[in-house]
Amino acid sequence: MMRRFLLYFSQPYSIPICRPLQEEIEARGFEVRWFCDEPLTQKALHKSDRLLKNIDEVKAYNPEIVLVATNVVPDFFPGIKVQIFHGFSVGKRSEAKGHFNIRGFFDLYCTQGPNTTQPFKKLEQKHKYFKVVETGWPKMDTLFPLEIKKSDMPTVMISSTFTTKLSLAKNKEVIKEIKRLSKLGKWHFIAVLHPKMEQEIKKMFEQMQHKHFIFYDTSDLIPLFKQADVMLSDTTSAITEFALQKKPVVTINNNQPAPYMINITQASQIEKALEEAFLRPTHIMEALETFIAQTHPYNDGKSSARVIEACLDLVQNATIKRKPLNLIRRYKIRKKLGYMRIF
Repeated sequence: MMRRFLLYFSQPYSIPICRPLQEEIEARGFEVRWFCDEPLTQKALHKSDRLLKNIDEVKAYNPEIVLVATNVVPDFFPGIKVQIFHGFSVGKRSEAKGHFNIRGFFDLYCTQGPNTTQPFKKLEQKHKYFKVVETGWPKMDTLFPLEIKKSDMPTVMISSTFTTKLSLAKNKEVIKEIKRLSKLGKWHFIAVLHPKMEQEIKKMFEQMQHKHFIFYDTSDLIPLFKQADVMLSDTTSAITEFALQKKPVVTINNNQPAPYMINITQASQIEKALEEAFLRPTHIMEALETFIAQTHPYNDGKSSARVIEACLDLVQNATIKRKPLNLIRRYKIRKKLGYMRIF
């Protein structure tokens, strides 16, 4: 039976989340289309991607399953709504306002690992109108199988959030120290910034480039993860993604430092912390193993397949229950999309 899927996203960083799902859907012989609620982001898709450009096209396509890499989705779109998440929970916001905020739009939550499945299972019992299935996160499919890096020079990947109070890229002392370390020639640095980072910060990183410091203006991080031995970061979900490779992470003023992180508070501590990370200390590596088992234990590259199976099972075997009226959020998304009809 032919199934019709819709990939719904807002920001460029969600495209690498949806891409493995697209490939899995097409491999099964099903139909798939894209919809983006941010016009500027649409340009980040490939020309070959089949983008639905307006709501009328979505309704004509009539998807059975809408896979959502944003926090909200139009309730008036056809099909069951499936939350696949646009990142790992890193504690930037309270649980009530962040990763575990139930917004009343979804029929199915596809969780990443035990530490997100368990809270969502409790919410499933409380609200009773959605299902929760642990699948792993589709974005991570291309990370596996893990590869042995072949570069001779130890490589540090720098990743920074755009949240001002958390961002290492906006810390002058940190940037000064990174510049110094990159010019020593003992380590190679590759750097990425959050897609929403201010242009002046991006320009600064571009101007920092030399033989041993390369800035990448990209949302496709997994190829860079594979190049690096260690990450230097602050508070961002890229930390979790990188750590799934069983590689150490140095964090600067992380707002929820975990045992697997080497967390520091001063720019002057960066060099020593990186030296420690390259040694892969036993207590850090053991903490990494524990963290991975709780966060994303799937290393088979088949999370997308599990998501699709969970969707098909819901369509075929479950009764879709009525969701809350949710009038304010429904109004907001209608206003954003310029669609004020009731249905």
